Amino acid sequence: MSLTGSEADATVTGTGRPGIAGVLDRALSERPGAVAVVGRSGELTYAELDAAADRAAAAFSELGVGPGDRVAVCLPNDLDIVIAFHGAMRLGAIWTGVGEALAVPEKRRLLEDGAPSIVIALPGVAAELGDRWRAVALPLWRSLVAAAGRPPAVDVDVHAPAAIAYTSGTTGLPRGIVHSQHNLLLPGEVLVTTRGWGPELRKGDCLPLTILNMMVLTTLLTARAGGVCVLMDRRDAEGVAEWIGDHGVTHWNGVAAQLRDLARRRLPGLACLREVWSGGADCPEEVRTAFADAYGLVPRTTYGLTEAPTVVAIDPVGDRHAAPASGLVLGHLLVRALDDAGEALPPGRVGELCVSARPDGPWAGRWRPPLGVWSGGAVEPWPPGPLRTGDLGSVDDDGWLRVVDRRKLVIVRGGANVYPAEIERILLAQPGVTGAVVFGVPDDRLGERVGCLVELDPAATSLEELRGVCSTQLARYKVPERWATVAALPRNAMGKVVRTGLPSLLPVPPKREEREPC
Repeated sequence: MSLTGSEADATVTGTGRPGIAGVLDRALSERPGAVAVVGRSGELTYAELDAAADRAAAAFSELGVGPGDRVAVCLPNDLDIVIAFHGAMRLGAIWTGVGEALAVPEKRRLLEDGAPSIVIALPGVAAELGDRWRAVALPLWRSLVAAAGRPPAVDVDVHAPAAIAYTSGTTGLPRGIVHSQHNLLLPGEVLVTTRGWGPELRKGDCLPLTILNMMVLTTLLTARAGGVCVLMDRRDAEGVAEWIGDHGVTHWNGVAAQLRDLARRRLPGLACLREVWSGGADCPEEVRTAFADAYGLVPRTTYGLTEAPTVVAIDPVGDRHAAPASGLVLGHLLVRALDDAGEALPPGRVGELCVSARPDGPWAGRWRPPLGVWSGGAVEPWPPGPLRTGDLGSVDDDGWLRVVDRRKLVIVRGGANVYPAEIERILLAQPGVTGAVVFGVPDDRLGERVGCLVELDPAATSLEELRGVCSTQLARYKVPERWATVAALPRNAMGKVVRTGLPSLLPVPPKREEREPC
């Protein structure tokens, strides 16, 4: 039976308060003294988190923040950022996360776009931002929250703008995707239900909570299960293993590079893990195999979007995986591959992956696209119809989703399409290759040529050997023509390669003959 209107909203938010505040209600009723979140500075029970969120909402209000005002937060993974998020949601404010790792000009660009009423940040960041924004340093914010009284009564609209999620900006300037509280709550509900999670869940996360998808997959997901959100403040292999072992983490998600590092080091402390996810970018099969050999646990691959938000497809619980798929489509979503005319293709055929609400099942009609894009101080409404992902891929009869490549990353070389992901998968499967990115290089004759940057161990392989491997496994026009090695590929906080300016990292090519074959 499909739920609509207030019935659907009640299912999303729980049995008590509307919106994100209500996601705590079941745990508050059944286990108020159970630990809700753990961070470097300590831990909070569900009762303590609820009370702290009320005080944060009151502190925001006392600072002049009201419903619809933007709140920007640039803080590390710890209790403060979770408290601030829940407080902002209770006030009906619009949340914006600003990554700590961003350069000052990048931070300022996001703030110029979002125009927040207030920015909460560490003292150094608050000083960097200058007088253009009302920056409150973390020590002052903590004192304001501690002294705050009761929050004002706000009638929260779960379908109003609640957060701006800035895309990763790997190919250009980030754009702000606007989601409602309804949108932010639904992924946790679906994942907790379909994966059978309960209070035993201890989910560890090391990726920054300033990324909105991570906020959805941490406190909102674990609260739905009544489990524990473990916030890691280290992302290196040793630090991640230490957090997992010290806090009995049962479920952890990281990026492929972290899984690779953990597999190589075979560190102690991971015996408590029951499930590992790989997200943010493609996870090579040999990384999954190496991790399974090292720890006896097969990583679950995922496919997700800022616009969804978060997870669209994931491998099922257990070991089942269909290489090179990125999991089974979640039960609240319908994902189809469309041709250039917008017509649905048969199962297994490659086209642009498009997302819409599943018309049947327990979450029929519940999913909604983003409200729009933040532009000029307002929400520019999202276009009607299925959400076009910009990814080329297919979905088979059983629901396995396979991504071939980003549509806009396809290289057109002399009229022939070259998919970077196809080449990258081959390179990443070679011994000694720890990173690889393939991209188009402008060319007067062919339009584009194929360029490649590689992180490698020179004791294990060389560019000549990699060229040879590509030549035996790829058509001639797909083999990269411009190569270079780098100590480290430029990556963002999600582990994705930042593609802006990659051709400039290649050496200047020699002159070519005009009659060179394509």
